[in-house]
Amino acid sequence: MVVAGKQNTSRLNAKGAGVTMMDIKLNANRESGITFDPSSVPSKKFSKTRRALSSSAPPTVAFIGFFLVWEALVRLIGLNALTLPAPSSVLAELFGHLSFYLPHAWTTLYEAIGGFLLGSVLALTGGIIMAHSRLIERSLLPLAVLANVTPISAIAPLLMIWFGFGALPKVLIAAIVTFFPMLVNSITGFRSVDANNYEYMKSLHASKMEIFLKLRLPNSLPYLFSAARTCVSLSVMGAVVGEWSGSTEGLGNLVMLSSNNMQMNQVFASILLLALMGIILTNLVRLVERRVLSWHSSEQSKG
Repeated sequence: MVVAGKQNTSRLNAKGAGVTMMDIKLNANRESGITFDPSSVPSKKFSKTRRALSSSAPPTVAFIGFFLVWEALVRLIGLNALTLPAPSSVLAELFGHLSFYLPHAWTTLYEAIGGFLLGSVLALTGGIIMAHSRLIERSLLPLAVLANVTPISAIAPLLMIWFGFGALPKVLIAAIVTFFPMLVNSITGFRSVDANNYEYMKSLHASKMEIFLKLRLPNSLPYLFSAARTCVSLSVMGAVVGEWSGSTEGLGNLVMLSSNNMQMNQVFASILLLALMGIILTNLVRLVERRVLSWHSSEQSKG
């Protein structure tokens, strides 16, 4: 009893003095000759920086290597600038007239984003309905397939006639291009639920809305983000096709006019901006995916 009383007294004294279990362990390690160096443990910020560098370094090196090979081939073979300009001259054209290109890039960007959002909302709505009804899926999915297999270059002139030469037909074209991949993935995702979890929620008398919000929607997110990464770049292509059909601004219109006038530096500068636009939008979707799906095994396995 006396020993127990002393131990309790020492614990109370240690607690009152603000001594923690970590302090006791550190003191014990210090007495036994074991030291702890905090700098030996990598910080979370350092690990995130290292992962970011490891993921961005390979594509960066690949792009630099591609442009160096391109530059070397143009100079060694002596290609005519009307055939293939050197990347150095393309970059000089782009940065030397950046104020000329940026308004065109902005026009294409908001047309692409508008079409992506519109097509995604319509596809998700259709996916929710079709995922709950096989009859509606068999009735409406062939129409979506028909719209998908019809060449967009054949639809674009009709939209120009119906809606004019403003931004609306370009947004609609980008939405059409975006719609089908998002629709198919949403149907698959909303139906990819674990049967045991579904039966468990049914046994709890959960409503269809509760099952959708707590089971179907979380399980469908990997499918939806996978489709979004594809569709966001397709929306840029759709906006460019729309601008080819009839427009006075936008990078697609600039590519067409420059190629007609054999201004190849302008053509490649516009193409470079379109490529950068697609890469940036895809990476933004990927960033959102990592934040939203941080709980999912597909993200946790990447460390």
